[in-house]
Amino acid sequence: MADQKKLFIKTYGCQMNVYDSERMAEALGGAGYVATDTPDDADMILLNTCHIREKAAEKVYSELGRFKGLKAAKPELKIGVAGCVAQAEGAEIMRRQPMVDLVVGPQSYHRLPAMEAKAGNGQKALDTDFPEEDKFAHLAARPKAQRGPSAFLTVQEGCDKFCAFCVVPYTRGAEVSRPVDRVLAEARDLVDRGVREITLLGQNVNAYHGAGAGGDWSLARLIRELARIDGLARIRFTTSHPNDMDDDLIAAHGDCDKLMPYLHLPVQSGSDRILKRMNRSHTAEQYLRLIERIRAARPDILLSGDFIVGFPEETEQDFAATLALVEQVRYGQCYSFKSSPRPGTPAAERAQVDEDVKSDRLQRLQALLSRQQAEIQDAMVGREVGVLFEKPGREAGQLVGKSDHLHAVHAQAGAERIGQVARVRITGSGANSLAGQVVDV
Repeated sequence: MADQKKLFIKTYGCQMNVYDSERMAEALGGAGYVATDTPDDADMILLNTCHIREKAAEKVYSELGRFKGLKAAKPELKIGVAGCVAQAEGAEIMRRQPMVDLVVGPQSYHRLPAMEAKAGNGQKALDTDFPEEDKFAHLAARPKAQRGPSAFLTVQEGCDKFCAFCVVPYTRGAEVSRPVDRVLAEARDLVDRGVREITLLGQNVNAYHGAGAGGDWSLARLIRELARIDGLARIRFTTSHPNDMDDDLIAAHGDCDKLMPYLHLPVQSGSDRILKRMNRSHTAEQYLRLIERIRAARPDILLSGDFIVGFPEETEQDFAATLALVEQVRYGQCYSFKSSPRPGTPAAERAQVDEDVKSDRLQRLQALLSRQQAEIQDAMVGREVGVLFEKPGREAGQLVGKSDHLHAVHAQAGAERIGQVARVRITGSGANSLAGQVVDV
């Protein structure tokens, strides 16, 4: 339609930001916007930012600088910053980049249509509140367009853990869980539109305690109820804190067929001294015993984790403890980073480890993690796994999908199999994916 405006959203960071960007686009759809893949022809550019990575704010300012030419050529172009950097920086973004029209935090994006209208009248719009109302309840119903086979669904936000390195409690607020009925309604809607796999999202998703029939529900109870939805083939969840892995959730990995054998469970360090300085509230031994219980419930589970190397005061002995824990756990996938100070966090005020030392330790840790990943993937060759095909591959007649264990798998198959779970015999292992052959049954 001639009166439709074009919206370009660039998403940084975690899966929750991916979900938030979808909801922002839907909210602005009511204001006449349709998505575009390029900023060049956009009527509005929205950066949905993440504050986790090093120098996150500076990277956002650098990205905004690239849009100065577009704004000069098209003064009516609206530019907005959303997400965790928006929450942390607030009005400072507008001060440093006056061309920015609106700044909205992750708890207020349901107010985007009103903010867009304000910006359209030539006024600046800033909202980094932690509103009392539930933003999800104020978002418009999701449009009925068909979806891809996989989708994210946020069920919990915020964090009460206050790890010494993390800004999430300050940018996302306290732990809040969505009511059960709203989660189930959104899940059913996604399945009606073609989704076969749902990944439940939360900063501490296993701390979920949403209001439901009979009182607050745990994540395990929610998963079992979701498993009753016809047409939903797979359920996953991320990210979890070790302290919130209760007995019922561990049991669900063994008795809920739709819950996939994959768990992202960050530990961050293998040193008890560093874990205490991180305010993680668990020891390495407690983490290892938890892994034993999880594997007893689901022996074939693939484990993923997060590690920070070079945390303030980390010694070579502390780092050796991390390597020892990795050797003991054996991770199929992992994310590892050099410690970098986040303004406003306790760790930022402490003496930092030398950058060359951090880099050396990160290289050694990643070499070990890469070896483990390769060994686990190589061990998949010859096995049959379930694969949810999601899209065409790079080669003619090829499809790409995800295995039960979240491995990327490509195989020769017809397009009619997109959205289906097929049995696939793994025939090869690459750097970050598996090759397979569909097994007709």
